[in-house]
Amino acid sequence: MFKALLSLFKKSDTKSPETVHKAPTPKPKRKVAATRIGELGKHKINIQLDQLPKECKSLSDLLLPNPKSRTGYTQIDHIVISPYCLFVIETKNYNGEIKGGRTDQQWSVSNRYKMYNPLKQNYGHIKAIESLIKGVAAVKFISMISFTMRCRFSIDPELRKIHSDELVVYDVELSEFISRKLISLKTVNPEPSISTAQVQAIRDHLVQANIVDAEIRKIHVERIKGNNEKHQ
Repeated sequence: MFKALLSLFKKSDTKSPETVHKAPTPKPKRKVAATRIGELGKHKINIQLDQLPKECKSLSDLLLPNPKSRTGYTQIDHIVISPYCLFVIETKNYNGEIKGGRTDQQWSVSNRYKMYNPLKQNYGHIKAIESLIKGVAAVKFISMISFTMRCRFSIDPELRKIHSDELVVYDVELSEFISRKLISLKTVNPEPSISTAQVQAIRDHLVQANIVDAEIRKIHVERIKGNNEKHQ
């Protein structure tokens, strides 16, 4: 009798395979490709640039001839042509603490990675643009470096002040800084230094100079990667 009862208890404690519930296996998170991240970042900036005053003309993703560059070309993320100045914008997508000064040759990311001073990089872009529009108008250039919110700044404080002609900003505040800079320039010189016709002429010159050939653009990117690998 005792053995029969014991066997019943054992059966009740033992769950059949059908009644055992396994914890659901978490689905792996889908990784977003670097190219996709770059596209999203540029799209976010384009939305901001579209909010600028109508007298401002913006251009994105330009590949311009530049004999002084190692590749023979200069790739520029964004340009804003206003009646008071030209904003040349270089975008960066880093995660971590950005450290660097205006005159430093290199900046660091979380003290682990090095990057060429983006202000110096953008200076090369400005000189390339300047040579292309030389016969159109003499303009003031404002260099802007835009980082995503994935990083934090430990940089020269002057680069965050609106009176500077070299500005380092977060992508979400880009249009705000451009608007504030234009107000600052208007306060000093109420009359525009670039006429409406010149704004359009500058835009036309840059559009005409822009290289859209996919093969040339591909070769340029490959040469840039090759140069970066040599210096790593």
